[in-house]
Amino acid sequence: MSNPSLPMDYEQRVYAGWLGKCIGVRFGAPIENWTYEEIKQNLGELETYIGEDPHKVFKPDDDTNVPMIFIRAFEDFDVGGDITPQQVADTLLNYIGDEHGTFWWGGYGMSTEHTAYLNLANGIPAPRSGSIAQNGATVAEQIGGQIFSDIWGLIAPNNPKLAADMAEAAASVSHGGNGVYGGRFVAALVSAAFSESDPRRLIEIALEQVPDGSDYQRVIQAMLDYHADQPDDWHAAFAHLKANFGYDRYGGLVHIIPNAGVIALGLLYGEGDFSKTIAITNMCGWDTDCNVGNVGAIMGVAVGVDGIESKWRAPINDLLIATGVIGTRDLMTLPQCTDLLVKVGHKLAGEAPIAPRPRYHFAYPGSTNNFLAEGIGRGRPIHLGQKLVDSEPTLQMAIRKLNKKGEVRLSTRTFYRPSELSSNYYGAEFTPLIFPGQTITATVYLPDDAPETLKAGLFVRDDNHNAIYQATGEDLQPGQWHTLTYTVPELTDACLSEVGIVLRNVGPEWTVGSICLGTLDWEGTPNWTTTFAKERRITDTISQWTRLRGYWRLEDGACAGSGIGKSELYTGDVTWTDYAVEADVVPVIGDHHYINVRVQGALRSYAFGLAPDNTVALYKNDKGYSEVATAPFDWSEGETYTLAVQTNGDTLMATVTDAKGQSQSLTWQDEEQAYLHGQIGLSTWDGSHTRYLRVRVQPLD
Repeated sequence: MSNPSLPMDYEQRVYAGWLGKCIGVRFGAPIENWTYEEIKQNLGELETYIGEDPHKVFKPDDDTNVPMIFIRAFEDFDVGGDITPQQVADTLLNYIGDEHGTFWWGGYGMSTEHTAYLNLANGIPAPRSGSIAQNGATVAEQIGGQIFSDIWGLIAPNNPKLAADMAEAAASVSHGGNGVYGGRFVAALVSAAFSESDPRRLIEIALEQVPDGSDYQRVIQAMLDYHADQPDDWHAAFAHLKANFGYDRYGGLVHIIPNAGVIALGLLYGEGDFSKTIAITNMCGWDTDCNVGNVGAIMGVAVGVDGIESKWRAPINDLLIATGVIGTRDLMTLPQCTDLLVKVGHKLAGEAPIAPRPRYHFAYPGSTNNFLAEGIGRGRPIHLGQKLVDSEPTLQMAIRKLNKKGEVRLSTRTFYRPSELSSNYYGAEFTPLIFPGQTITATVYLPDDAPETLKAGLFVRDDNHNAIYQATGEDLQPGQWHTLTYTVPELTDACLSEVGIVLRNVGPEWTVGSICLGTLDWEGTPNWTTTFAKERRITDTISQWTRLRGYWRLEDGACAGSGIGKSELYTGDVTWTDYAVEADVVPVIGDHHYINVRVQGALRSYAFGLAPDNTVALYKNDKGYSEVATAPFDWSEGETYTLAVQTNGDTLMATVTDAKGQSQSLTWQDEEQAYLHGQIGLSTWDGSHTRYLRVRVQPLD
């Protein structure tokens, strides 16, 4: 099923919609599950963010976690608008941790998503996994089917039915009945908002995608009718909603019907104004982050970036923290999210794909990509904002003062520690976005009124050692673009947490001026070693690694893993292609001690290592591990072995070596849907306990 031609301003409207979603979630999060009376009595009328800590990064939230996982189904399955519930289910199982992170894991029969996950993990297919027949109406009709569905409208502009159908496929994985109708309704609202901004008309269009006579249809129609009779008093409308569709009438913790009424009420009484709409929706209480996130997405599309006040945008700074087992996707910028959504939108519309963009660009109005400016010594940056240079959008850093005893830095974060987040009950785990050995490239422009005494270079910060590595400064010529490059040196036990440009002045003091950043990106195979000496314990994992399952810890100078099932730990970027990885491994107990390569999530990877019956084995994981090659090798518990794997196209070359230099090798070519890119990982299976003393990843010889 294809989509009509995309709107001329499609990319900007998608950005505004996703920005509105993130604003709404952040606005509503501090008062989630408060009632209107509690908000009014304790906080008054809310008109902006509350509880903001300038030293903390806003937490991950399921409202934004799950959509950023759903959208990956289009990459993994190469599908269009006919996406199936099972494809969405497999996407979830591939990218979420086993009963941790991403969702609220409130227990089987309590949390709708937890219930559906356990159904899927135990062989119950989608959509039965989320159905009323399987789970009962109370569990199936909670709010989750609604809150994750904005993205389907963002990728299907002006096609409410297509958006609703895709939303149903996704929502039915975990929900049924009204839980699915809510997904259809929200997706259709977002889709219609690309060409319709009148709230009543938007609701009428979206309501066509909901079955007549359903409870969902009744609550939305009730709000339409009440607003038609009493268009000026949202407080009275909320009292009517609470009396006729309140929480007391529905089972479970967060039923979809009362909150659906809040969405309709907020849109109607917000009168097409972004700030007024999200403020009214928030004041109604109940599931505030979900409801305000939904109306924020709808209104963001409807009004565009220009309709969103700067007070909402500045604290976000284009940053999204998410959760999942691919750690490099747990730290994204809103332009990166938008690029992904727009790519899928073009595919669904049957239009040519957009040209690949650098990781950091400034094509979206007002975007900042989580960049910050810092002055050191007598360097004083005073403002960041967008500026067109040769018709290209850039990020301009205005500078008040810079002389020989100072420098200014323009940089973005590439790694966070959970302690830096405002909270982390959704369990974000981070992998650095950039590793030693990779090559950074940036384009910068120096205005023609700048002095000729400025030098610039790229740098990275190693958080483990509190060290800066930077390129030799290059002379900048006023009125010209410059391309800066820097290959980060091979490093041991490093954790690269920041990347950017540093600017110095070797001449007289510079008191008025600016520099513009056009793009920033990096590529190449890492050259990095960890002995785990500088890593830190983080809940059930360790820093720089994300956990699928198992008990992972730092123990006696090593990374130790144990647990039931397939216990796995990952690091690196899913885009890595050909590389060599090796690890010094001690099998403590059990029969399965491995390293992973080409990890694309929980359901797709390769593993190699010490296997049962004095063998070494190579496995392919395709929704379950199958042995593909094996060889005899005498190994013993308590001894140290070096496992090494080279990935070269569709061929894997694996070797094990003991302390005496005795070795065994395997070479295997995957001739059936080979995995050509992916992270690295550590695996200890089926009750085993494994110690990892050292891990190294490097380019092929």
